Amino acid sequence: MKLDVSSARQPIPTDLLVIILDEKLKFSEVDDPELANLLKSLAKDFQEKTIKKEYFSRWGGSINHILVFHTALNTSYNVWERIKLYASRAVSWGSDLNLKRVTILLNGPDAPAYFGKVVEGVILGGYAFERYKAEKNRYLDQAEISLVAKDEALDLCRKKFNRYSIVSNAVNECREIVNEPGCAVYPEVLADLAKQIGKKHRLRVSVLDEKALEKGGYTGLVAVGKGSVHAPRLISLEYKAPKKSPARLALVGKGITFDTGGISIKPSERMLEMKGDMAGGAAVLYAMKAIAQLKPSIDVIGIIPSAENTPDANAQRPGDIFVAKNGKSVQVDNTDAEGRLVLIDGFALAGELGATHLVDIATLTGAVVRALGQGYAGIMGNDAGLVQAIIRSGINHGENYWQLPLPEEYKELLKTPYADINNVGGPHGGAITAGLFLQEFVPEKTAWAHLDIAGPFLFDKPWKYFAAGATGFGLKTFVDLCERFEEYFPRP
Repeated sequence: MKLDVSSARQPIPTDLLVIILDEKLKFSEVDDPELANLLKSLAKDFQEKTIKKEYFSRWGGSINHILVFHTALNTSYNVWERIKLYASRAVSWGSDLNLKRVTILLNGPDAPAYFGKVVEGVILGGYAFERYKAEKNRYLDQAEISLVAKDEALDLCRKKFNRYSIVSNAVNECREIVNEPGCAVYPEVLADLAKQIGKKHRLRVSVLDEKALEKGGYTGLVAVGKGSVHAPRLISLEYKAPKKSPARLALVGKGITFDTGGISIKPSERMLEMKGDMAGGAAVLYAMKAIAQLKPSIDVIGIIPSAENTPDANAQRPGDIFVAKNGKSVQVDNTDAEGRLVLIDGFALAGELGATHLVDIATLTGAVVRALGQGYAGIMGNDAGLVQAIIRSGINHGENYWQLPLPEEYKELLKTPYADINNVGGPHGGAITAGLFLQEFVPEKTAWAHLDIAGPFLFDKPWKYFAAGATGFGLKTFVDLCERFEEYFPRP
């Protein structure tokens, strides 16, 4: 797909002209009196609900077809999300009708503030996982999509185009790797991808293999990975800010490349989705790629503890006990609660690398999906400021979080007579007890937040501007958090 920004000179030769209307905001301006009158009439019809979907029609002259949206169509979402949805739908219309030249008119006075959202909608909406299909949709290889801005707003729009293109393409790369089957992506593959990204974007990359993990005392990864032919890896990527930064943010992503549940094996139904149990790790990996290009003003460490959880004669058993790097012994009551076991090794490394703030992201519990459904991720942590900053950054980009508590009394559920802590806490409050477990391994004096993305990491049918499959959830939040970090946490 060729996607570019152009100036607002009219008439515009195109196969499909896309216009977005709003009751208060003016996204576009047209010179053609006939088209202007039609848009005025359509705006009234949309607002009065006499039109309940987008308007499409043939046109004349240099414009072959027009496609008109109105933000009154999708009141479930805020305006930013609706803009992305319509940009995505415009790509779908172009693809379905093979209209190779698509122009989205954004020359109105309110358009520059929303320009990046259109870029995001086009790029995310144009993605589909087709690597293994014999017949592929070749439309995007040939399509030319032009975003038309006003002359005086071109510089601002091009800056937004660059920023949102970097992030949106990173999201699509993240989706691609999560959508891949487990036979194609395993810990060594993630490690190799990290090395490639680090080399291209000047990130310091470290990879600990199974021998280094045993020597270093990263016992959670060793325990989880014992049953697989693919050995575990502890991957880190470090970004240094252009100027000295007092803050050092660690992003730790669960990288279980396939999760059978181990000896506590899962039911076979929908187990195929467990190829995406590394969605948190993928979000961290590709967030680091975007961060390296956007160069925020804080130091950022991306950490991916990666393993494959499979049953085998060597696999850990229910009831096994290991001692974590912080000295606490862990009883593995359920081998299917393995994500938290690898995350605590990521926490240990974050502490060793001097993290002042720590955010982990994981497809951790089915309990959070039962509580919040698929549209929200759960969030909890030990620092109210960090939790609220993440929620705000998520809202900025259509990634929604709902805060869950960490009640002290629930720690009783994690007690066992055989070790310092059990890895599960019983049938109730599973998302919360998982958070309480993780909290026991957060390095001292470190602000921490935990994101449980088991709901929105993957959909089996299209959702908003995403095709069925992985969403890359969390990546946009991380980039925004890094960009706004000093706004949220001003330097003393």
